[in-house]
Amino acid sequence: MYNRVRSYFQESTDLSPKNRSMVAKVEDIEFVVVKNEVEALVLESNYIKEYRPKYNVLMRDDKSYPYIKVSLTEDFPRVYRVRSFHHDGNRYFGPYTNSGAVDATLDLLNKLFAFRTCRYDASTWAPPAQGEPPEGWRQKLLPRPCTQYYIHRCIAPCVAYATREEYDAVIKQVILFLEGKHDEVVKSLQEKMQAAAENLNFEEAARMRDRIQAVERVLEKQRIISTEGQDDQDVIAFASGEDETCVMVFFFRNGKLIGREFFILQGTRDSSPGEVMASFLQQFYESSPHIPPELVVEVEPDDRAVIQSWLREKRKGPVTITAPKRGDKLRLVEMVKQNAREVLEQQRIKWLTDSQKTQLALEELQEALNLAAPPQRIECYDISNTQGTNSVGAMVVFEAGRPKPSEYRRFKIKTVEGPNDFASHQEVLRRRFRSVAKHTTTVSADVDVDAGGLSNMQFTEASEEHERHDHSASDGTPTDAQLQHDWALPDLIIIDGGKGQLSAAMEVLQELQIDIPTVGLAKENEEIFIPGSPDPIILPRSSQGLYMVQRIRDEAHRFGITYHRKLRSDRTFKSVLDEIPGIGPKRKQALMKHFGSVRAMGAASVEDLAALDGMTRDAAEKVKEYIGRGE
Repeated sequence: MYNRVRSYFQESTDLSPKNRSMVAKVEDIEFVVVKNEVEALVLESNYIKEYRPKYNVLMRDDKSYPYIKVSLTEDFPRVYRVRSFHHDGNRYFGPYTNSGAVDATLDLLNKLFAFRTCRYDASTWAPPAQGEPPEGWRQKLLPRPCTQYYIHRCIAPCVAYATREEYDAVIKQVILFLEGKHDEVVKSLQEKMQAAAENLNFEEAARMRDRIQAVERVLEKQRIISTEGQDDQDVIAFASGEDETCVMVFFFRNGKLIGREFFILQGTRDSSPGEVMASFLQQFYESSPHIPPELVVEVEPDDRAVIQSWLREKRKGPVTITAPKRGDKLRLVEMVKQNAREVLEQQRIKWLTDSQKTQLALEELQEALNLAAPPQRIECYDISNTQGTNSVGAMVVFEAGRPKPSEYRRFKIKTVEGPNDFASHQEVLRRRFRSVAKHTTTVSADVDVDAGGLSNMQFTEASEEHERHDHSASDGTPTDAQLQHDWALPDLIIIDGGKGQLSAAMEVLQELQIDIPTVGLAKENEEIFIPGSPDPIILPRSSQGLYMVQRIRDEAHRFGITYHRKLRSDRTFKSVLDEIPGIGPKRKQALMKHFGSVRAMGAASVEDLAALDGMTRDAAEKVKEYIGRGE
């Protein structure tokens, strides 16, 4: 480690521009002592995931990749989409890059295997595997099956039309299918079809026949590409652009291609191929629930031995990283690389098209609002509440016409009582800008409305030095002080609302001597209001500029309403738990942390509730009783 760090600071070292920039900003170096290189790799992976450091090669949007979850810890497991995976006894498949494709896969699985999609607590639907059923068991079943049963998309364990064993057999087929063991699925379905025919249950036999045909149609698509063996392997290659790399992964299971996914890595301009491959393997398999015994890669990753050891520990079995130089595996790698090139080109064309539209939109806004230049940084503010309760403010940031989620901020309204959008906007803007004038701008409050826009709002440099604040909130979110001092000022502020909201916002900006072009966007007729003008600006319906401000406003509303709903749900959750005897602060905290909502808690079984720290079966039964009474 000493030599590796030292190499960055030797004059003879030929550093890349990215590394030169990083070294120039280094003020101090900290290190953590661990037992071995594998532990160091794990720690590095965790740090990259948590902090997303600027100078590392990063997987774009990694937080949003979906998984398919089979909830084996539930009675009568469900199969559904989730956003993260845990080592909790359930089965996970993924990550996938396309949520729509995941939903289509789930729909296909449900057509093929008829598992339940409801969220009912299924713990009372079936008697124990041994012994006599408990008294009153049948009274706990549902009175009738839902529509899913009648369209052959559920076998209805809720009314005891299917036993636990029969349902478990369905879930086993789902897992085999997702693992790529389709031949075993077909064999099982054929056996069921044969048994149904022998019992003269021709309707059931016909359904099994249809499912076999559907599975075989899927198999036909996968037999186009297959390997000679019956091994599980991932084949990985990439294609690089200016500062982004498209990494393509083909998933082979039992020798057949069962799927492919591509991932975009950012910040790869000055990275070697080995560094790119190592960064991808580290980030992808850190969040992958399945690691095959062989990874066939285009180039050998940096620190190959360490990464291989780490993967073996995660898999609890052998893992080999192979970079083929000849033969069938090399041909597979070349095919995957060609696919990566195609996707990268598609992404580039899409980006160019979007970029042209974005630039046109910014130029239209410049002209319509009489700005000095196209607004490169736009901030939009929105207020959300329910009859004045749980009021929150949302700030979203778009740079060069694209959202910048890392700089979104949420504000819990602290000083306003009741439904008062005007005062709430003022509180949010004060918290965002209250110290900016001390170190960035002074105001020229006169706006030349007659000129038809906002261009006469001028910036002048202030001479007063600002005091640096380096204190973060306990949750890692920048404090108001950091937000004021560290962030660039916007070129345009959009207030969600009409004249009233805009006037309230302008009062604060003038009070703080902040001179930034500001407009209000009224939703009803999509009118843009500017300070001091009685008449709104109405952009053509086909205008890219109008589409841009609508998108920004809608994003602010989405971001704000999501936070508002969370606060409202937390409040409802707390009030429900407060009514349950025997649920004190510690148990309430454990329930809130684990389930997050009344709905999720209601869907949980008594066993799930009782398994939490501090909970007992008696307390869990009381929770179920109260939740059921509320429903």
